[in-house]
Amino acid sequence: MKARSKVDGFFAKMDRLGLGLSFGDIRLKTGYSLVLPNNVDLSTQLTEKIGLSIPILSSCMDTVTEAKMAIAMAKAGGMGAIHKNLTPKEQADQVTKVKFHLNAFITNPICIQADRSVESVLAMKAKKEYDFFSFPVVDGDRKVIGIVTRNDFDFCRDKSQTIAQIMSADVLSADGDIDVAGAYDIMSSNKKKILPVLGPSGQLRGIYTYADVERIVKDDSHGYTIDQDGRLRVAAAIGVGDDIGERLELLAKAKADLLIIDTAHGDTRRMEVIIGHIKREYPDFEIMAGNVSEGDSAKRLAKAGADCIRVGQGPGSICTTRIEAGIGCPQATAIYNCAKALRGSHTTVCGDGGINFSGDITIALALGASTVMLGRLLAGTDEAPGIKYYRGNKAVKIYRGMGSLGAMLANKASRERYGQGEVALDKVVPEGIEGEVEYKGELAQVIVQLLGGLRSGLGYLGAANISELQAKVDFYRLTDAARNESHPHDIDNIKDAPNYTARKQHDY
Repeated sequence: MKARSKVDGFFAKMDRLGLGLSFGDIRLKTGYSLVLPNNVDLSTQLTEKIGLSIPILSSCMDTVTEAKMAIAMAKAGGMGAIHKNLTPKEQADQVTKVKFHLNAFITNPICIQADRSVESVLAMKAKKEYDFFSFPVVDGDRKVIGIVTRNDFDFCRDKSQTIAQIMSADVLSADGDIDVAGAYDIMSSNKKKILPVLGPSGQLRGIYTYADVERIVKDDSHGYTIDQDGRLRVAAAIGVGDDIGERLELLAKAKADLLIIDTAHGDTRRMEVIIGHIKREYPDFEIMAGNVSEGDSAKRLAKAGADCIRVGQGPGSICTTRIEAGIGCPQATAIYNCAKALRGSHTTVCGDGGINFSGDITIALALGASTVMLGRLLAGTDEAPGIKYYRGNKAVKIYRGMGSLGAMLANKASRERYGQGEVALDKVVPEGIEGEVEYKGELAQVIVQLLGGLRSGLGYLGAANISELQAKVDFYRLTDAARNESHPHDIDNIKDAPNYTARKQHDY
């Protein structure tokens, strides 16, 4: 392909000079365009089986992604990755919250027994943070004997009553062959908001909920990242430590869609063994493996069975790996090398780290990534874990690397990520730092700005989609003067814009 020969030639020249490039070192060449930014298609394949409407994942970091972030990311068309600095059960519970947030057909609904008190059910709901009030009531054989809904709870004055005393025993149900459209017809005509679906012997197979069925039928979920059952998709990080067996079992039950095998150095025999084990024992999981930054490493992981390769060793704003260990390929070159190595295969690339501005996303995709993973840019949002507080007059939130001293002391999973799982706490060697990021408000507003810049980038190249972007790509290498010229300059008291914060040039 002629366009690929251009970018190949560019990077071959850089390689001959012994140069590795970061996003700030290069710019895309513009071209004739008939494409308006608002008409650009940003859909992509995270893996061969999982498509996204936007090419963005939230990072599996403990100050970035838990259930709230993952829900918002899936609704935005991307995906969130639940971090592993949780117990296996806690992580599985976070995944379950995402999967249960938006369901067409719930195959394993939360059921209750008739002899439970109303008070105990409400306490369970509060503890589990369920945002629904409708529960099937089942007997010991899992046959439905009643339904309780929000109205039953709202009008119950005596919370010591049993569920049997407030439930409706007149249960509308359907057989197991009913589809979403059929469920919608039955529920709307009978004015019911929950429809149990029964198997041949009357046991509960699952339930439809009206709000979600209506959303599917009326296509109100356009752009959401959902699975074949209408549930939001979610990723979860796992490590290579002793708890991997328990974590895999619980994540499989929770119906996680993608496993991220999360290590600082993914090109190891242990990684190959784990990928093979998962593919044999849990074939429904898609696997993202990493992190790596060399083409040969990417090929080894793909050969082992990885569906997506996570690229980036040390480019993150909170990472000190390159300084402490003296290793690492600059991120633009790393993405190019790995994407080139995987051309013609079914394995994709996710660029992880080093992205400061929306234009860096455009460059990462042009280099061959199908998606990018963001940490700092999302960490200050409402949906990220942690609370907003004030440093002087500035609202901030905590952001830390998974290799920071705080994360490594608090969680064995972080130590294992950096090969220090059995190291005594007083001998831990951090590969990251802890800090603060400016509070950014709702995730949706941040995503709007990031996608707006990405759309503009494709428009400047005359690319209607990501595939065309990768076909049209060619680069300039920047001098220091050109890099300075790219930023606002020769002006005092710069006012921050929603998508640009004034900063010193060396921060980029």
